Amino acid sequence: MKLLFAIPVLASVAMAQLLPFNDAGVTMGHVHLNVKDVEVQKKFWIEHFDATPLKKEGLPGVKVPGMLILFSQRPSSGPSEGTIMEHFGFKVRNIQEELKKFRDEGFVVQREFKGVEGFPNAYVLGLDEMRFEMQEDTTLPVRAVVNHIHFISKDADSLIAWYVANFGGHPRKRGSLDTVDISTMNLSFNRVKPETPIVGTKGRAIDHIGFEVTNLEAFCKQLEAKGIKLDVPYRKIPDLGIAVAFLTDPQGTYIELTEGLTAY
Repeated sequence: MKLLFAIPVLASVAMAQLLPFNDAGVTMGHVHLNVKDVEVQKKFWIEHFDATPLKKEGLPGVKVPGMLILFSQRPSSGPSEGTIMEHFGFKVRNIQEELKKFRDEGFVVQREFKGVEGFPNAYVLGLDEMRFEMQEDTTLPVRAVVNHIHFISKDADSLIAWYVANFGGHPRKRGSLDTVDISTMNLSFNRVKPETPIVGTKGRAIDHIGFEVTNLEAFCKQLEAKGIKLDVPYRKIPDLGIAVAFLTDPQGTYIELTEGLTAY
């Protein structure tokens, strides 16, 4: 009975544009990539992850089950590896089938391994030096769903506490990893030694991550009341029908807050 219940839930998530909001009014919104060619990127995500074009024009990007992937056509300052938030991950129904397609097209499969939850996993280097992870889940009713955002941190405990306190995250273990769920999107944290070189995300292949927020203006005021500085204050963008604000987490992940992406 449990499996029969899970399948329609996954299917409904797969059809949704974004995941449900948590009690703090926050959900995963998007990842934003710096790319050489927007149309080439769109083709990549459509062909390999069954992404679909956004239903409204104005934002270059696609949607995959659980979030949007948005693009800025501009040079990046470096790959996603080596940054505090270095990759994001998907669950896929058949990992060997997907890996064969990537290899046939000349993409680098960096490593195949058993993941922390005991399933086949792999890292792939995609377009524009953007790293992503895949984990096999043979029960998926769709080809792929977004699964997690992955941080590489010298002080994971304080970063976990920051996302819990400010975004309504719920801490939990994912295998051996310490993680935080924001809605049903998992933020995973790898601990690294203090001497490990790590830089912020802004300007890199994965430029920033985005959270969609209900009543963004009030949410921004709450953050500021806690002493959190916004890099770009709350503002509306009428042409796009959204409101935005930007900030940087304590270890260098550039974050966009949005209200209105559900229309896309």
